[in-house]
Amino acid sequence: EVQLQASGGGSVQAGGSLRLDCEVSGFPFDDYATGWFRQLPYKEREGVSWISRTDGSTHYSDSVKGRFTISSDNAKKTMSLYMNNLKPEDTGIYYCVADSRGVGSPGQMFEWEWDYWGQGTLVTVSS
Repeated sequence: EVQLQASGGGSVQAGGSLRLDCEVSGFPFDDYATGWFRQLPYKEREGVSWISRTDGSTHYSDSVKGRFTISSDNAKKTMSLYMNNLKPEDTGIYYCVADSRGVGSPGQMFEWEWDYWGQGTLVTVSS
């Protein structure tokens, strides 16, 4: 059974930091691309970041580039998103995702490119 479990969400003040974690099971972690989407209030879901299992390359949306860092641990089958200098507009539900094709998104992240989704974890940033 494919399972992606996100954790690490919470409440912080603007300028603070959080680390989100995703534990993966039920599929070949070494072969699948993994990443993060988020659902912001009154907004469509948007891609945040993803990491390649083949070459280790990382990718970020313009809104988080320079503030967030994605990483993975193949041995532990976990993925993390380090979020720094958080802003109130970062508030939302964050979902860890996986792509069975192993190629991720060539450019902008689209939901249909990611076939496995976790339950999400809530991040709240106050001003």
